[in-house]
Amino acid sequence: MSFIEDLPTSDALKQMASSFYQSIPAEPRANKAMRNRVDLIASHMLKQYKEHEDALSNTNQMFYELLDELEALCDCFREAFTQRNIPSSRVFNEVDADRSVGIVHILWNALSFTTRGNTKPLAMYRPGRSPIFTGRILALNGDFHDVTMDIQDQEYPGILQYEVASLYVPADKTSPAVMTIKHLGDQEHYFHQSDAPKLFLLKTIEMICGGGYYHEKDF
Repeated sequence: MSFIEDLPTSDALKQMASSFYQSIPAEPRANKAMRNRVDLIASHMLKQYKEHEDALSNTNQMFYELLDELEALCDCFREAFTQRNIPSSRVFNEVDADRSVGIVHILWNALSFTTRGNTKPLAMYRPGRSPIFTGRILALNGDFHDVTMDIQDQEYPGILQYEVASLYVPADKTSPAVMTIKHLGDQEHYFHQSDAPKLFLLKTIEMICGGGYYHEKDF
């Protein structure tokens, strides 16, 4: 007898296959419904994830440009103070090793910038308008290391008490960056992304250095 003669016939194969599949328990209907709902959630989260990744890339690029502008800003202040016979030795800037914080000192003023907190997709709240997912560059009044010394979490929300302004950077490079100023509430200022680092830096410096301080009193 040959090996070919030992093989089951076509009808026998069909019968064997039918018996095999009948022995597999049917998938519970709940699992299928769950898969469908999870697929919808996963698709939604994938969209958020991609938008966050693009926004974060734009934000980091803009922040690195801002850090480069800090030295140019200090050079301008040193030159301006020297022409006015004002000592310029207290004008300098510093950048953290991980390049997530930049600090500029101008005489008695200090201003810090950070991108810490961009760890997940976050949308910019806009009253009466659709929220947009963006990265965020935060400007803080004071030296970052001093103002966060007593804050257990050096990211959000603890550092927001020192916020001067924020620059929100969308995923789309052709969309404007949006600046909000803390004491002006929901008012928005728009910058072309290529100009945003310098304009945001200058605007926040104007607010800090153009203001003043009062003598403290114990009431």
